[in-house]
Amino acid sequence: MQKKKKNRFTPTFLEPSMSDLFKDLFVIDLSTVLAGPSVGMFFAELGAEVIKVEHPKHPDVTRSWKLPVEASDAEVSAYFSSINYKKEYVKLDLTKDSDREKLFQMLHQADILLTNFKRSDYIKFELDQIHHKFPRLIHGRISGYGTDSDRVAYDLILQAESGFMSMNGTPESGPVKMPVALIDVLAAHHLKEGILCKLIEREKSGKGGDVTVSLIDAAISSLVNQASNYLMTGKVPERIGSLHPNIAPYGEIFKTKDDRLITFAIGSDQHFLKLCATVGFPNLASDERFSSNQSRVIHRKELFYLLESGVCVFNCDELLTLLHQQNVPAGEIKSLDRVFEDAHAQSLVREERISGIDTKRVTGIAFK
Repeated sequence: MQKKKKNRFTPTFLEPSMSDLFKDLFVIDLSTVLAGPSVGMFFAELGAEVIKVEHPKHPDVTRSWKLPVEASDAEVSAYFSSINYKKEYVKLDLTKDSDREKLFQMLHQADILLTNFKRSDYIKFELDQIHHKFPRLIHGRISGYGTDSDRVAYDLILQAESGFMSMNGTPESGPVKMPVALIDVLAAHHLKEGILCKLIEREKSGKGGDVTVSLIDAAISSLVNQASNYLMTGKVPERIGSLHPNIAPYGEIFKTKDDRLITFAIGSDQHFLKLCATVGFPNLASDERFSSNQSRVIHRKELFYLLESGVCVFNCDELLTLLHQQNVPAGEIKSLDRVFEDAHAQSLVREERISGIDTKRVTGIAFK
């Protein structure tokens, strides 16, 4: 279990390839589900050595989160595969002294530790005073409601309690959760940022320390314009489907002549002028109901019906080509099978064989 001594972290930002940017980092991932493991995968994709530690009898629960079409006896699921890539897997029962000692042997060499335990587990596993033993270790901790709370937290509950669900959906649908675990994803990004900042700080001080992120803080801090709309005007956001509360037309859905669905993100008067001219209403932008963005928001229903009558005479590809040529933001609403027909989307797919299973996921690295 003893790992080879790692070199001191040295930034390599001038290297032509980022695939080995963190080749000298050693990461221990004790976290489960989505947020923590996706942070581990982030460092693994950039060259770090990442070991995921799981309980021998109670491994990461997402191994069992399988679609009906997946093999029931497989050791991994598609969900698990989505955020576990380029990792080594070790089984340890941290309630046993011998296994806990094996973990500590690895931590002597580690740069980063990732956890999402309950508060009481840090004491039980002797991780509550970890920096006395490992002063250079950076400990990335994810919690649901802060480090002082042991409340169980799942993404759905955070979407509900942070306001996201109340805004998502339509008047007819009622509150709707987002189809990905967005709060987990947001928390993971916050933890990555915090750890990267801590790595820079450690270069100056030689000391590690804790970086803590709660799901509730990540959720509320991501409300951005919706939060400011409320904080500055007192208006509570309503469920308006894909529509934007501040911009129109933005999110309205139109059907083209060939029965495909498209949407527009018209963020400026110039975009609106070009859109109107393209769909056969060159004078619409001079109508006082639609001459400014604020007026378009007020009269968005009338605007929708007018634009609908112009859009429906075009085939989808024809209209999108015309709009793209003028740099008007417009796009087809695609299902995932259509998304991954695209060569660019396919270039973001990463494959790996885990426990005899061929797995696929999209990369967690979207920068170059």
